[in-house]
Amino acid sequence: MWIDLKNHAGRVADRRIEDLFQDQSRAANFSATALGMLFDFSKTQIDGEVMETLIALAKASEVETRRDAMFAGEKINETEGRAVLHTALRNLDGGAVTVDGADVMPEVLATLDRMEILAEDIRKGEITDVVNIGIGGSDLGPVMGVLALAPYHDGPRCHFVSNVDGADIADTLRGCDPQTTLFIVASKTFTTIETMTNARTAKAWLADKGVSSDGRFVALSTNVPAAGAFGIPADRVFGFEDWVGGRYSMWGPIGLSLMIAIGGDAFRAFLRGGQAMDRHFQQANLSENLPVLLALVGIWHNQGMGYASRAVLPYDNRLMRLPAYLQQLEMESNGKGVAMDGTDLPVQSGPVVWGEPGTNGQHAFYQLIHQGTAVVPCEFLVAAEGHEDDLKHHHQLLVANCLAQSEALMRGRSLEDARAKVADKFEGDELERQARHRVFPGNRPSTTLVYEKLDPETLGKIIALYEHRVFVEGVILGINSYDQWGVELGKELATALGPLVSGDAPVEDKDGSTVQLLSFVHRHSA
Repeated sequence: MWIDLKNHAGRVADRRIEDLFQDQSRAANFSATALGMLFDFSKTQIDGEVMETLIALAKASEVETRRDAMFAGEKINETEGRAVLHTALRNLDGGAVTVDGADVMPEVLATLDRMEILAEDIRKGEITDVVNIGIGGSDLGPVMGVLALAPYHDGPRCHFVSNVDGADIADTLRGCDPQTTLFIVASKTFTTIETMTNARTAKAWLADKGVSSDGRFVALSTNVPAAGAFGIPADRVFGFEDWVGGRYSMWGPIGLSLMIAIGGDAFRAFLRGGQAMDRHFQQANLSENLPVLLALVGIWHNQGMGYASRAVLPYDNRLMRLPAYLQQLEMESNGKGVAMDGTDLPVQSGPVVWGEPGTNGQHAFYQLIHQGTAVVPCEFLVAAEGHEDDLKHHHQLLVANCLAQSEALMRGRSLEDARAKVADKFEGDELERQARHRVFPGNRPSTTLVYEKLDPETLGKIIALYEHRVFVEGVILGINSYDQWGVELGKELATALGPLVSGDAPVEDKDGSTVQLLSFVHRHSA
């Protein structure tokens, strides 16, 4: 079917997307509405024949069977022999979820209750600042969520430290009072080098200020003994099982900072939003299923049309960290070159994912997506309603910009229209030259996800939507979206290079470039 998809790509290559709207029903036929959201993919080259092939591809890949296996707790993460059950963390009103014959839900719900008790104690106490120390999935989800739900933030200030660069924690602690600051150390194994380095620095900071670290740390980890050795008692350690991957973990203990910021009720609303998307994903027909449709559009653009990247463009400033969150979610999950059976992929794997919030991006990289030589499919997100009632004109202008950009990408501007715009200023060869600079090729695809308002439940729906999109794309590609072996080699080499950088070990068996770089560092470091 990959050949069929490529044949369709060749068939539509010279067709204008705009011309497809001669069919008055196109917008309705190539969009889907569910859970208070409208997903419009009509501004793409997808037509009825392409959609039939994409749906057939999903069925041939057994997306529905694999989906049901995931929710049933089967070990679909085959390279690590693990179930994939981050969905259980938001299964607030569902039934039992079994792994190896045991129901995991009692422990999931008990951990959630423990989190809420601690969060409420912190919110009612003297803590003014909470510093979450983590990296990757232990950072990107919580920081994205706290920013996204700022209107619901009525707890202590939340800060996030992830980078091992000392500037990160130094700049963060500069604005904190050691007497009223709490640290959350988020590391599943309690061995992550960046996280533990920052955690020890935080502990030393308290000691330097004459403040005891007792009661000032919480651990989000499965390694209770290591947390205890650090000084964190077991009742302040919150673990999660190996069937929850890091980049899928903000629904459980990794989301503690978000719960502290917005409170237990709002956090549970966030979980219920994710659960609602889970049910939609399980129950809706493929042709009306939001995660499936989002995935099929992605497959069409990347493996079909050959577009190597996609831009995620939230016209919602509070979703400013969503593109970064999705970079890990999508690129760490589907950035693979080997299929589940160990063979090379027959097609290119997941795309490069990038983006910024609108309207900022318009004044940065939209030049490239409008007039550059590479086609970049764009994914717009926008709320029908903003939070600032006294600034409705701002939101109206924001929505106008979002819709205008998707229209401009599709329509473009012809040479004839460009000439007409500058005909009163130039003539002859200069008119032609100036006009060509003002041509927009158009015919550039985009999708738009419109939701009612960015509240906790809606955020949960959006994140779960993209999680399931990754799953569907991974199943169709035939890869394991839940391991991440590609991050290991660099970490191993960094550990070995540590003593070489500090000068505690001789530089041996390294390439000329690394030797030269180390030499420069040694000469110019104190």
